[in-house]
Amino acid sequence: MATELAYRPQTGDIPSSPGVYRFVDSNGRILYVGKAKNLRARLTSYFAPLNTLHERTRRMVTSAVDVKWTTVGTEFEALQLEFTWIKEFDPPFNIQFRDDKSYPYLAITLGEKVPRVLVTRKRGIPHARYFGPYTKTWAIRETLDLVLPVFPVRSCTDGVYKRAERAQRPCLLGDIGRCAAPCAGRVSVEEHRSIALDLAHFMTGKNDEYLVRLRLQMAGASEEQNYELAAKYRDNIVALETVASKSSVVLPEGIDVDVFGLAQDDLSAAVQLFIVRDGRIRGVRAWTVDTELDIDTDDLIDNMLRSAYDDGEVPARSIVVPQLPADSSEVERWLTERRSVSADSGDRGGVKLRTAVRGDLASLCATVATNARQSLALYKTQRAADFTTRSQALSDIQSALGLPEAPLRIECFDVSHLGGSKIVASMVVFEDGLPKKADYRKFSLADARDDTDAMNQVLARRARYLTGVERDELRAEGSFAYKPGLFVVDGALPQVNAAALALRDAGLGDIPVVGLSKRLEELWLPGEQFPVILPRTSDALFLMQKMRDEAHRFAISFQRQSRKKDIASVLTEIPGLGPSRISSLLKTFGSVAQLKKADASSISQVPGISEKLAETIQQTLSGS
Repeated sequence: MATELAYRPQTGDIPSSPGVYRFVDSNGRILYVGKAKNLRARLTSYFAPLNTLHERTRRMVTSAVDVKWTTVGTEFEALQLEFTWIKEFDPPFNIQFRDDKSYPYLAITLGEKVPRVLVTRKRGIPHARYFGPYTKTWAIRETLDLVLPVFPVRSCTDGVYKRAERAQRPCLLGDIGRCAAPCAGRVSVEEHRSIALDLAHFMTGKNDEYLVRLRLQMAGASEEQNYELAAKYRDNIVALETVASKSSVVLPEGIDVDVFGLAQDDLSAAVQLFIVRDGRIRGVRAWTVDTELDIDTDDLIDNMLRSAYDDGEVPARSIVVPQLPADSSEVERWLTERRSVSADSGDRGGVKLRTAVRGDLASLCATVATNARQSLALYKTQRAADFTTRSQALSDIQSALGLPEAPLRIECFDVSHLGGSKIVASMVVFEDGLPKKADYRKFSLADARDDTDAMNQVLARRARYLTGVERDELRAEGSFAYKPGLFVVDGALPQVNAAALALRDAGLGDIPVVGLSKRLEELWLPGEQFPVILPRTSDALFLMQKMRDEAHRFAISFQRQSRKKDIASVLTEIPGLGPSRISSLLKTFGSVAQLKKADASSISQVPGISEKLAETIQQTLSGS
C-alpha cells in the first residue's frame, strides 16, 4: 500500500492563514469541506502516512484526486464560508444532521397583506413567524381552538379569502367569532394585521400583559352591567390561561434559552433541542446523523448549531451546549448574525454560548442529554430490529468475510477483569440478527496472563462442548451444542489469533472467527495483516457493534455480581454478621469499594451494627 497521496501539495505551498479547504474527486465533486485557523497545520494532518490515518479519513483522502483551499481574513469568515459551501455542495463526507421527522409548526404569514395563521411542516415562507416545533399536529390545532376567539386572525386559504372578499360575506369562521373577517370589511386590513401581531407576541410567551388587559376589560364591563361582554372576556381569560398552562414550566419566568443535548458513539450521533421561552418549553427538535469521518465533539457542535439555525430558526440570546467549542467566539458571531437577519426576532442582542453546571438549567440540560441518549439508542435499535435490515446485514457480513453462507447464529465473546484479577468472560448469542438471551453464558477464569490468554481459554472451553468432549453436559445444555456460523471476539489481531488457535487445537478450525476492534471498528481475520473495513453507515457494522456492546455489558454485569458475592462471603466469616446485617451494610454503602473506604464510626451508624462489630468489619475488610 502506498503511504502517500500523489496529489499531496508541498507543505511550503500551503498558507498558514485561516481558510476553507475542499477535497475533490475525479468527477469534480466536492467530497469534503472543512475550515481551519491554520490551513497548513490542518491539511498536513490529512497527508500523514495512510496506515496511520483513521480508516474513515483514509477512505476520504484516497477517494479524492485534489485538494483546494481558499484563504480568508479571519476564522469567523472561514466559519461562514464553510457553512455556505456545505449547504451549497452537500459533500458526502461532511456530517449532515437530519431531522428524525418533519415537525409541525404554527406559522403566521406576516409577509402577506392580510396575514393568516396556519399549521405547516414547510419552512421558509417569506417573513412568516414560526412557533414550535410541536411534537403533534393535534397539539397545535388545540392551541388554535383556544386562541382564535381571543385573536381572530384569518386561517382560511387564499382561494377561500378571495371568494369571500368578492361576495362580501364571511365564511363560517367569521360568523362564529374565530375570524375578524377582513374579507367582508368587518375590520380594516390594518386592524387585522394588528391582531395578527398581537397573536405573534402572545405566542412568544408574553402572556401576562394580555391577561391583565382582559381582566381590566372584564371588570369594566361588569361595572357597566354589560354581563354578556364580561362573560366573553372571562372565557378569553380562561382560554389564554389554558394555553399558557400547557407548556411545561422549567425555568424562572422571563428566561429565553435554547438547550442542546448530544449523544454520540463511534458511528452515530443524536441531538435534542429544547426551545424554552419565558421559562416554558415551547418546542422540541431532534436530529440523528451517521458520522462519516473521525470528527471531534467541537466539529459536531458546530454542525449541530448550523443544522438548527441555518433554515431560518431564530436562535435565543442564550444557547446552552454540552461543551464550548474552540471557535465559540466565531460561532457566537455567526449566530448573532442569524438572529439579526430575522426582521421579526424582536430583541437583536448578541447570542452567547454557554454550559450549565448547577441549578435548574443544569437539571434541564441533564434531561435533554437523557433524551438524546434515548434517541440514539432508539435509532440504532430501529435499524437492527427490521427484518429486511437484519437480512441485509447478515448478507453483508457473509460477503465481507468471505463466508460460504450467511451466519444465522453468531456468538460474541468479551473478557472483563479488575486490574488483572477477578477475570470473567461473557458469551452472547444472536440468531437471525436478534439477541437470544436464553443462550447467553458466563465464564469465570482462575488465572490468565493477559487478555489474549483469557480469550484462548474461553474459546477452548466453548470448543469442548462442541466437540463432544463433555457429552453429558451437551445434552443438558441443549442449544449450547449448536455450532455457530461465526465467532466474534472483542479485540484486534492478538485476540482473534488466540481464539483461532483454541478452535484449531480442538479440531474446529472450520468455524470462522473474527475480531472487532473498538478503536476503529475494524474486523480482523486470523493471520491477516490488514483488517476488513465495513462501510461506516452499513447495517452490518451496526449489527456487529451491537453484539460487541451486548457482550461487554453482560461481562461487566457478571463481574459486578462476582465482586458482590466475594465481599458477602468475606462478611459471612465475621462473627455476629448474619444475612440481614450484611444486606443492610451493602444497601447503606452501595458498593464494595465504598464499604472498604468507610471507617468504623460510619459503619456503626448502620442499624444493628455495634461499635465493636464495626471495628471488626473495618479491620477485616482492610486486610482482605
